Amino acid sequence: MSSTAPPVLPISNAQPVAAGGPGAVVGSDAPANNPAFRAFINHLSASLRHGLDQRRPWAELADRSAFAKPESFSEATLRVRKNFSYFRVNYYAVVSLILAISLLTNPFSLVLLAGLLASWTFLYLFRPSDQPLVLLGRTFSDFETLTILSALTVFVVFLTSVGSVLVSALMLGVAAVCLHGAFRVPEDLFLDEQDASQATGFLSFLRGPATAAAIPTVTTRV
Repeated sequence: MSSTAPPVLPISNAQPVAAGGPGAVVGSDAPANNPAFRAFINHLSASLRHGLDQRRPWAELADRSAFAKPESFSEATLRVRKNFSYFRVNYYAVVSLILAISLLTNPFSLVLLAGLLASWTFLYLFRPSDQPLVLLGRTFSDFETLTILSALTVFVVFLTSVGSVLVSALMLGVAAVCLHGAFRVPEDLFLDEQDASQATGFLSFLRGPATAAAIPTVTTRV
């Protein structure tokens, strides 16, 4: 008497799909879903809020009764240093406003600059280090990607109107800051209320109290 063996059912073992391999979900490793990118955006937002909290009242900045002509160049320089230490967040806002107006009045330069920043952000800075850049069926290494982006930056900044717009706006902003700082008498400012240990360098107002803990560790690309 022959026995009939039960039919063998096919068994499929679900294997995890490697990132970037066949069957991978497109967009699963998008920069917006990158933890480093999200941490950077959150830290940048917190730093901007921290910096804006340090701004001085605009009425104090534009107090007409506090303006007087400096008697010498050394006095004007001293005034600029004191006023910059006190109004630095307001001065950064003025320079940023002038820069924004200059870019908005030059839409071609604005589009080129936005495209350049987006290229650096999504193609190099926050691209997963274990995934090479693939464009038009060709795979680019990190060195080739960095070389292409650097050449693109040189072309956009120096061979288009972007460089002249940025330099002109920054020079105009610095001139406005120096002019205000030289004629604004700082005697009525409470400069001693600032913490002596607080950094007063360029963009130091963006350093939050927990900067070291907020910035994620980023793998250095070579």
